[in-house]
Amino acid sequence: MKVSWTKCKTNVWCDFHKVNLNDKHLDAVKGVYVIWHGGQSPKVVRVGQGVIAERLAVHRLDIQIQRYQSLPLYVTWCVLADQYLDGVEAYLAQTFKPLVGDRFPNAKPIQVNHPWR
Repeated sequence: MKVSWTKCKTNVWCDFHKVNLNDKHLDAVKGVYVIWHGGQSPKVVRVGQGVIAERLAVHRLDIQIQRYQSLPLYVTWCVLADQYLDGVEAYLAQTFKPLVGDRFPNAKPIQVNHPWR
């Protein structure tokens, strides 16, 4: 499935800590997200699903995620209908093996294009 991954202003990846979670454009936006760290060897830190603003607010307080903040942290998301959330999250978790998180949906993976391609 082809999805559109969100970038921030000026077409750059969103800084995890600077995304305005109160922005009206994020009101009730539901989908799947990927948080990753930059640096010499970028890695996916966390994947998840739900109401994007709510989930990112929770993750900003997560000590396991915050230990990567010096690298720095980035985030992107795609908007999806409810019936695709579990399958896309399962696919991303299997593909990227995030550094944080150990419980992902037990669903048939739905392959999507990667954010960086």
